[in-house]
Amino acid sequence: MLSRCSRILSLTTLALVVSTLFSGVVVAADEKGKLGNNTIDRTLQLRTHSLYAPYIDQDLQNRWWDFGADSYVNTNKHIRLTRNVPSQMGWLWSRLAITVTNFVIEVEFKVSGDSSHLFGDGLAMWLTSERAEPGPVFGNKDEFTGLGILLDTYANARHSYSFPRIVGVLGDGKTKYNFGNDGDDQAIGACSANFRRTNVVTKLKVTYVKNGFLDVKVQYKAWDQWEDCFYIEKFELPSNPFLGFSAMTGDVSDAHDIIAVTSWSAILSQPDAPLNKHKKSGFFGNSSHADELNPPGTWLGFFFKLFLLAGVIGGGYYGWKEYQRKQRYGGFGGGMGDFGPPTPRGGAYGMRTPGANDGFGNIYGNTKRF
Repeated sequence: MLSRCSRILSLTTLALVVSTLFSGVVVAADEKGKLGNNTIDRTLQLRTHSLYAPYIDQDLQNRWWDFGADSYVNTNKHIRLTRNVPSQMGWLWSRLAITVTNFVIEVEFKVSGDSSHLFGDGLAMWLTSERAEPGPVFGNKDEFTGLGILLDTYANARHSYSFPRIVGVLGDGKTKYNFGNDGDDQAIGACSANFRRTNVVTKLKVTYVKNGFLDVKVQYKAWDQWEDCFYIEKFELPSNPFLGFSAMTGDVSDAHDIIAVTSWSAILSQPDAPLNKHKKSGFFGNSSHADELNPPGTWLGFFFKLFLLAGVIGGGYYGWKEYQRKQRYGGFGGGMGDFGPPTPRGGAYGMRTPGANDGFGNIYGNTKRF
């Protein structure tokens, strides 16, 4: 009876481990964004368009980025585009163009200053055909070709909405920016967001799918709480744009900082793919409990589980052979059913010889499921 129970337990353990092993290999869907019947299936980081502290190497340069004008680097904190003094201008540009079709860019920034009522002018994020051409539009050239996302903190005219404000402007390379009206008549999308002097990290997230959509979100109210700013369908950028940031101060000022930039290439799922295409299957079929226990797998995880499976099989085989050996040479000794005095075995005064069975104290297979 005990032998049969041991076999059943071993088979059950093996089945669970095999289920864990092969269910973890399937990559689960990562629904970072939706496009009709499609989803952004997964993302791959673009190292060439990402930026983190300490920002520069031992030669005081960065392989993938240029900065200039009044901007400077604090290797522990940020790249400061402008200080909180009047008449400043600074910029930060990627050296390489973005060549992927679809992408997600997340930038952590900070706008701060001493004044609570007079401050300006703001900073901007650029996805344009030109790069590193200083000018009057928040530190970048006028008549640009591509997308400018302007984080405007100073109102040049009266409006029905409040400032600070995030404004999207699509430049054709010929039209000048309307400073007098804060680009109101040129905006393709906009929202008011008090991202200045906040108590949480402020971030901007831009998701672009060619001929699909442009989605702009901002974090400024709470951690990991993204507020919708504007969304445009059937949007198209110029091919291979450069990524840049610039800022400017005038008679009023603020400190404008870029803290981190993270860019990803976005890979879409196939059109009209079934919703359960990436659903993981266990040894006994689909299981929501198995989905909770088994996160999306990687090759490293696969080989780790393969090594674990080999260890479980080897341990089970060794335990089984040890059990058979003990059954052959003396059974369970002083275990259940042996109510009399111990029989001397291998020495005087009933002492057991080394290696003898000691009853139910042994554990032959202690497996843990991952």
